[in-house]
Amino acid sequence: MAGFVNNLLILVLLFQNICLGFRDPLSVFKRYKYTSRSISSECLGSDQPVISFGLSDFALDIRMPAVTPKESDTYFCMSVPLPVDDEAYVVDFKPHASMDTVHHMLLFGCNEPSSTENYWDCDEGTCKDKSNILYAWARNAPPTRLPKGVGFRVGGEAGSRYFVLQVHYGDVSAFRDKHKDCSGVTLHLTHQKQPLIAGMYLMMSVNTVIPPGRKVVDADIACHYKRSPMHLFAYRVHTHRLGKVVSGYRVRNGQWTLIGRQSPQLPQAFYPVKYPVDVSYDDILAARCVFSGEGRTTETHIGGTANDEMCNFYIMYYMEAKHAVSYMTCTQNANPEIFRNIPQEANIPIPVKSDVLKMMHGHHEETKNSDASSLLQQARKEEEEILDQETKDNDASYLLQQARKEQAETLDQDFHIEEAMEWPVLDLKLGQVSGLALDPENNLVVFHRGDHVWDENSFDSKFVYQQRGLGPIEQNTILVLNPNNAKLLHSTGKSLFYLPHGLSVDKNGNYWVTDVALHQVFKLGPNDKEPLLILGVALQPGSDKNHFCQPTDVAVDPITGSIYVSDGYCNSRIIQFSPNGLYVMQWGEETSLGRSSPGHFCIPHSLALIPDLSQLCVADRENGRIQCFRLETGEFTREIKHTAFGRELFAVSYIPGGLLFAVNGMPYPGEAESVQGFVMNFSTGEIIDTFMPLRKSFEMPHDIVASEDRRVFVGDVHAKAVWKFVSAEKMEHRSVKKAGIEVQETKESEVVVEARLKNKPESTDLLRSMDKQHLVQQASSTGVSFVLITTLLIIPVVVLLAILVFIWWRKTTVFGGNSDGEHKLDSSSGRILGRLRGKGSGGINLGNFFASHKGYSRKGFDRLSTEGSDQEKDEDDGTDSEEECSASPLPPASSSS
Repeated sequence: MAGFVNNLLILVLLFQNICLGFRDPLSVFKRYKYTSRSISSECLGSDQPVISFGLSDFALDIRMPAVTPKESDTYFCMSVPLPVDDEAYVVDFKPHASMDTVHHMLLFGCNEPSSTENYWDCDEGTCKDKSNILYAWARNAPPTRLPKGVGFRVGGEAGSRYFVLQVHYGDVSAFRDKHKDCSGVTLHLTHQKQPLIAGMYLMMSVNTVIPPGRKVVDADIACHYKRSPMHLFAYRVHTHRLGKVVSGYRVRNGQWTLIGRQSPQLPQAFYPVKYPVDVSYDDILAARCVFSGEGRTTETHIGGTANDEMCNFYIMYYMEAKHAVSYMTCTQNANPEIFRNIPQEANIPIPVKSDVLKMMHGHHEETKNSDASSLLQQARKEEEEILDQETKDNDASYLLQQARKEQAETLDQDFHIEEAMEWPVLDLKLGQVSGLALDPENNLVVFHRGDHVWDENSFDSKFVYQQRGLGPIEQNTILVLNPNNAKLLHSTGKSLFYLPHGLSVDKNGNYWVTDVALHQVFKLGPNDKEPLLILGVALQPGSDKNHFCQPTDVAVDPITGSIYVSDGYCNSRIIQFSPNGLYVMQWGEETSLGRSSPGHFCIPHSLALIPDLSQLCVADRENGRIQCFRLETGEFTREIKHTAFGRELFAVSYIPGGLLFAVNGMPYPGEAESVQGFVMNFSTGEIIDTFMPLRKSFEMPHDIVASEDRRVFVGDVHAKAVWKFVSAEKMEHRSVKKAGIEVQETKESEVVVEARLKNKPESTDLLRSMDKQHLVQQASSTGVSFVLITTLLIIPVVVLLAILVFIWWRKTTVFGGNSDGEHKLDSSSGRILGRLRGKGSGGINLGNFFASHKGYSRKGFDRLSTEGSDQEKDEDDGTDSEEECSASPLPPASSSS
């Protein structure tokens, strides 16, 4: 009997060790004693602020502890200790906040926070000792990831031991429902030593005064750099509502090199420095903020409240570890004279859609005769289209993307276009057709070369046109045709052009064209014989801001009026101009060594604007691909490339609803790709359909344009023809079942590839059903995980019971089954188990900094009220207990023509 009891005790101890084997791996963080906070269920913060990613990496969740500010322009601070004693490096920042409630967040590093409270009013300060700004967020800025091998150094002997989060709540009307806020940021840290140390350089004006009504006011900042070399990799701009554009430069030997330029009314993210910029000893760092005092009746000073202004240019840099400095500031203008030579681009405001401005600057202003909540909902919807955050953290955006994807998958398989046999393609008397477009009435506009031809004798080796003696084309080069029967409606462009190429029509019906012989871009009114605007110098090729070299196409943003030119055959760039024709910026470079990297071109041949997504797509002809870029910054967003394109892709066109059309070039000898047209789903990049003419083959399709009713026109430069294609479907009342709800769709020669909320009432039901389905799937997933974990924990118990039964059976077999023995065993076991049960019963704070300056009123950045949340739902129900017998869930995986 005693042996049986001993065995039982051993098994109990073994079972306890098994349970402890499931203890939280975060127990290795000795210093971090997390006190459980009472957090509202409305908050999405994690109950487990530290998550281990293995032996060297971990995440630290820094969140406001369910606060409810009671006054506008409230600043709350809270601190979190670094959960390790030794040195660590911050390599990633992920914000969790929405512009609906938070105007801005700043994350500081220091050794002694100003308070030990759970959170406190930042009027008390942030840190008692020196502090460094590690991160800044505003206006739904996306996450910031540092380059590989770069990190902010914390902990150890010299690094910060505390993180202090400062959150500015601009307008408390968002808290009328008394909800709790848990905004914050998640840091990814690693113990792996980083060879390059990140730091922050803050350029900040402290004495700018903006007179009332003054149209343009410049705030200039400049400092001589007197430290070891640093390499700049990201920048961020910040002003309040009067700011129009902020630009930062390195000045070396009189040469200005752009670090970054952005509108402060757009998401205030850390944008990547486009081209590598290094700063050496005695270089000058210079920045300019351009303000407008229009609409103000009193002077505006630098300060922190909604009625003050700020001029901040943040630079993220890295240095070699042995020379690293974590934080530097520049608050003066050490050399005002140099700003006489600042590039003109620094003075040109970046256009921002008026709806964004209204939405962003709506707080503290009464809205009469309108429902505030209705206005906010409208602002939210339009913000999705304008800012294109592309983040799954926003549930509404994610559901919309899912709806689009599923509907596209359903409808793509049925989409098909074919040649319109009634179109008189062979009867049109045209020259080489170089460009096509549709005017606001959906009439077809054709740009052709009349009796001129581009051949091997047209240009010399320096791209200078050699046939000027022929004079300009004597025929009308711009023809407006009825899209149904090709009847001529209007014509213009006589005696203006030598070799026409690209064509587009803006929302006002103006024609925008390029001429590769003249090396110019023209704007013509529908009834004007003389151009309204000319860009470039006639017959002079070049590669500076005032010259083009055989420009291929032009596109005009229907919202901002910005002009985009693809330049061209002998330059490899995209140039942006203001609506008045002033140079703004350019991007792109020539493909070298056969490497078609993002932003590299080999003849950027055709442009397609995607206004609803603020993108510009380029047919990169000789690289056989489509490249897309953000309109505001020129930042590369995606590439679309298929084997079926072959080596050349000539033209691209987009229509609202998410369809992209393109045509390729002739295959090289021995290659099998056909010359054809392509229909693609813009969301996925997948080819939905291909098409080619039936009556006569394509020879060199040069341009393509499509209308929203799925009519497609292709201009062929060699065949001197325009082809027309139409949708083959005549679908009526098609029903699609989604998530148990039947959605009726009526189509006439039309297939919608992407769901559009404003035109489809049933889309709301679709999204609701998808939301329910998503939640059910979440619940199912959680249920499966729970069952799996429970099963794994029960298995050892079953094994122990089996062993116990086996031991009991062996005992009774060996010693016999007398009843007295059994009673003694039960009694003894009961006493032992009974005993077991008995044992079990500071530094720089922008608010404080400005306190000594005239006109300052202490608070922070003015709030902007727009939609977009980067919060994540944390489904981790685990605990930090080291005694509970449960397994902690794993962290989530992160030819010229």
